[in-house]
Amino acid sequence: MRIHFTGVAGAGMSAVALMMRDAGHQVSGSDEDVFPPMSTYVEGLGFPFHRRFDAANLPQDLDLLVLGTSAKLGAESNPEVAAARARGVRVTTFAELLGEATRDRDVTVVAGSFGKSTCAALMAHILAQGGRDPGWMVGAISPALPQTGRWGAGPVVLEGDEYVVSASDRRSKFDLYRPDHLLLTSLVHDHVNVFPTFAEYEAPFRRLLRAVPETGVAVLRDHPAIRAVAGETTARLVWYGASPCEGWFARDVAFGETTRFVLAGPGGRELPLRTGLLGAHNVENIVGVAAFLLERGLVEPDVLARAVKSFSGIRRRLDRLTAASRVPVVEGFGSSYTKARSAIEAMRLHFPQRPLTVVFEPHAFSWRSRDALAWYDTVFEGVDRVLVIPPPTHGAGGHHQSTHAEILDRIAAAGVAVEGVVTADQAVGALSHLTGSEAVLLLSSGPLLGLPDSLPPVFDRLYGQVVPA
Repeated sequence: MRIHFTGVAGAGMSAVALMMRDAGHQVSGSDEDVFPPMSTYVEGLGFPFHRRFDAANLPQDLDLLVLGTSAKLGAESNPEVAAARARGVRVTTFAELLGEATRDRDVTVVAGSFGKSTCAALMAHILAQGGRDPGWMVGAISPALPQTGRWGAGPVVLEGDEYVVSASDRRSKFDLYRPDHLLLTSLVHDHVNVFPTFAEYEAPFRRLLRAVPETGVAVLRDHPAIRAVAGETTARLVWYGASPCEGWFARDVAFGETTRFVLAGPGGRELPLRTGLLGAHNVENIVGVAAFLLERGLVEPDVLARAVKSFSGIRRRLDRLTAASRVPVVEGFGSSYTKARSAIEAMRLHFPQRPLTVVFEPHAFSWRSRDALAWYDTVFEGVDRVLVIPPPTHGAGGHHQSTHAEILDRIAAAGVAVEGVVTADQAVGALSHLTGSEAVLLLSSGPLLGLPDSLPPVFDRLYGQVVPA
């Protein structure tokens, strides 16, 4: 088939486009108002990519148009969608296409409120290192993988997103997949713009658990919220956690530039592991993936240990961006409260003596919603200073959008030193008079005024050489 992806710079969209190209289809794509790292990533993928939406972008022999879910795409008003419909071309979503394409494959869905991108990428990396020829769809860029999507001939790893398929299809994306097995990393209230209550948020995860057949394996993080829904599945249950539990866990954890711990499992099984990933949450992610692969016998322990050591993580998930600065600049992914707290706690764990400045952009709908303003009461605990970029305006009319001032006032009321920055120059200026003993965390799911690219060379120039934290 010839497939065009409208909104191809979305992380899931580009991954599925790559899977379809690997499967033998001809693909092209278009997008607007996109930013690094995804914009530069998609430009280098080697298929036709247009930087604006236009009916002229559609190939004459188009068989299928795949439409992304972002509000900025315009859905029915998009000229590419209108042209495709006028020509009688089917318009679908990447979740529907992915579910259809993988229906006859051995599919593992990796789902959860947080941790799913890292776990999906790590699982794909280990399977590849073990010679299993996996396919995968990962909604983030990992330097450990050659690309975010691959067809492969072996087991398929799909990052499962609970967010809705589209404005008109309120099913969760993973509702459209057919999981043979499941890794569930977490379950905390998120996406309050589409799931106002925890019961509404929890419902798709209950459906996902029911979708795993009794012949499958469901590896679940040992957490009260997940325990509460575990009875929905008939699959074989395996538990994991950061502390001793009835399944797999980590013990003797020693955090550092390289973190070491012992993976402990049922029957006295033990495996020493090493990782360069930051944060206690990443130790837990490794435990979950290792438990899944070892329980299913998909890799040998020595292969797993080597692959965990070589796994370089996910772009924007606690990436250290500076090379020569004695003030480290690290980028975290802050699309939800829990992800933001995990990133902040990891910085406090690895740089405990350094005053922490966070540059924060409330890009995700939840951070911009007045319904979630209470998140700001505690999210920056342990942070010495916060610079806040204004929230974007796309999709603002569809929910209770907070203003920049309201967000600043709420953070200040929590007792945290805070200031607003509107331009990249303002942000750089506010960070140009540090003592050299601090650490900086860039935190958002948005473009952050381009600071992930522009700030590191400034710091490398201003703050000299790296010294041990």
